[in-house]
Amino acid sequence: MKLKQYISLYAKEAASVMRNEYRAIFTDGGVMLILIFAIFIYSTLYGLAYGNQVLRNVPIGVIDNSKTSSSRALIDSFNAGPNAYVAYEAADMEEAKKLFYDRDIYGIVYIPSDYEKQLVGGLQAHVSLYCDASYFLMYRQVFQEIVGTLTQTGAMVEFQRLVAQGINIPQAQAVTQPVIYQSHNLFNPYLGYGTFVMPAIIMAIIQQTLLIGIGMIGGTWHEFDLYRKLTPVGEERMSTIPVVLGKTLTYMSICAVTTAYILTIHYHLYKYPMNGHPMTIIGLMLPYLLACIFLGITVSTLFTRRENSILWLLWSSIPLLLLSGVSYPGDAMPQWLFGIGNIFPSSHAINAFIRVQDMGAGFEDILPEITALWRLAVIYGGTALIAMHLTLNKELRLRIKNKVVKTVAIRKQTKRATR
Repeated sequence: MKLKQYISLYAKEAASVMRNEYRAIFTDGGVMLILIFAIFIYSTLYGLAYGNQVLRNVPIGVIDNSKTSSSRALIDSFNAGPNAYVAYEAADMEEAKKLFYDRDIYGIVYIPSDYEKQLVGGLQAHVSLYCDASYFLMYRQVFQEIVGTLTQTGAMVEFQRLVAQGINIPQAQAVTQPVIYQSHNLFNPYLGYGTFVMPAIIMAIIQQTLLIGIGMIGGTWHEFDLYRKLTPVGEERMSTIPVVLGKTLTYMSICAVTTAYILTIHYHLYKYPMNGHPMTIIGLMLPYLLACIFLGITVSTLFTRRENSILWLLWSSIPLLLLSGVSYPGDAMPQWLFGIGNIFPSSHAINAFIRVQDMGAGFEDILPEITALWRLAVIYGGTALIAMHLTLNKELRLRIKNKVVKTVAIRKQTKRATR
């Protein structure tokens, strides 16, 4: 009977906490913006920004000192590919450098005056290439396009030489192109930047919006003394478990809606790969959301004002994304630094989510990451209970202290009045 009473009491307190949390969320524009609308806004903005997926038509400049049919054919071949095109034909290097520094072009091809002479004479022709390596996407497109064109041009010239020497066409092809390869871009067939980066960004957004939003509500509890106002009648303080449970259920219910939208409608709208089985994704998202929520509840007890969570947590978004190993391989980082990243749920969830959605990995393939997330959920669940327990006790002591001070002040006033 006593157990049933405890369960009934805890259920009532948890329900009270949930009602308060919903009220705090849906009556506070700032919290709604962070906890609910931010994930829709960020995912849409990023989706639009990376909507083209692949960078095309990067402008380059050419300095043609040869002025021959061979150099003209080479310039025309630069325009044949989709990645780069000749936007300017500069008279000299000074003019090309000005265009380069003004960001009118992102690469320069220098064709020397003896280009055709070297080709006709059977010698190596030298062409200089200058690429802007300060912007890796631009560099990659320009470098690949121009180097690929030069390689094809060189093979074609060598092929024509061999045929002119009397070698039959199949043999000439075998010499100029001894290896024929077929390229297959697995999991990201169009090499789209959006397909590469969006799964990681979505996981990072989910974590950061939860941490900041829960932190803001934690500050609201302190500012408006909700620890006292929500204390059941006849009790000195609230119970720890119902508070953590009520908060967790509230945030999980909201995340269920926002996450379902992101992983279904948003993914369909922007045509991102959806190769993962729904049950595998659910099996991954459940411990991830729990770990993020418990971490958020733990951190929220540190904030006495609602704005503090934004000041303390907003800056961590980019470092946590970098530490996850998605933009730079974790094996190439210092191990201690990569280890720091692993104490946050996003590091495990990002790598697992990419493997599931892009590569079609199954539950057993990401079991190490899921195990790590459940481990973090248990750890942060424990820290959330401890932090909330300490906070409730601190609020109780502060309330008793204020009550004693108030009683002493009343007694002093009464003594003065009797005199």
